[in-house]
Amino acid sequence: MSPRLEFEGKNVEKASQKACEELKVPKEKLKYDVISYGATGIFGLVGIKKAKISVILPNSTPGDNAKNKDLEHKKELEHKKELEHNDEPKKYVTEVVEDSTEQKPLEGKAIASIPDESVALGKNVLQRIIDLITIDAEISVKKNTSRILFYIKGGNVAILIGKRGQTLEAMQYLVEKIVNKHSEQRIRIQIDIEGYLAKRQNNLKGLAVRLAEKAKLSGKLITIGQMNAHDRRIVHLALRDDSGVRTQSVGDGFLKKLLIFPKKKYPQKKNHKSLPQNGTEVQ
Repeated sequence: MSPRLEFEGKNVEKASQKACEELKVPKEKLKYDVISYGATGIFGLVGIKKAKISVILPNSTPGDNAKNKDLEHKKELEHKKELEHNDEPKKYVTEVVEDSTEQKPLEGKAIASIPDESVALGKNVLQRIIDLITIDAEISVKKNTSRILFYIKGGNVAILIGKRGQTLEAMQYLVEKIVNKHSEQRIRIQIDIEGYLAKRQNNLKGLAVRLAEKAKLSGKLITIGQMNAHDRRIVHLALRDDSGVRTQSVGDGFLKKLLIFPKKKYPQKKNHKSLPQNGTEVQ
């Protein structure tokens, strides 16, 4: 098999140009396969992906092979450096409540005040999104040292919230990604629509308590299906001080199932694959 090297660029043309420059090969003699054509992303700010090509190296002499190995080593070092840069520790840690993904500022380390530019960017992006969904929706803003709350009023509330809050969750995810792309510190974004978050939280707490009692009375585990991280966290916290049950999230991806175990019958197990099959699932 012919040796290959991978190159990236803003598009396939840029990636091939980079390959020609580094390999000292004329463009008409460059042979490559396209791995990815890349993506421009949403608003050109988030979801951007570089194009990637796999270049077939020309037949070479032993001396050229040494050069190619040096080039491969150089590219590996560049890739490693890029990964290390992307993985630099941020000024926040993850608070673990079973599988919670909520991130909080480090204790004892004050973070800078959220700049007005980040607030303006988030509001502008959110307004552009909701204007594509509905009309006559207005946004008000509140902020503290680590969070921006965007409160939406008016418009078609049901469409903006979506089934089980999925549209609201998607908007919040996109705005947070875009704002943090242009910020040196971690900024949490929260979006509320006419008090939906408080109502949702109260409903989930009530559901958690009812299902916990059902699990304790029946002696069987209860499964709540397809919950996002925010909703799972509410249930975990609602039952954290209940000595009669424990909670655990299982599954892969953004949406996971949440299990409520009665402690007297089911001791804690690390692997959910061995869970009993006669429990109750709540959709």
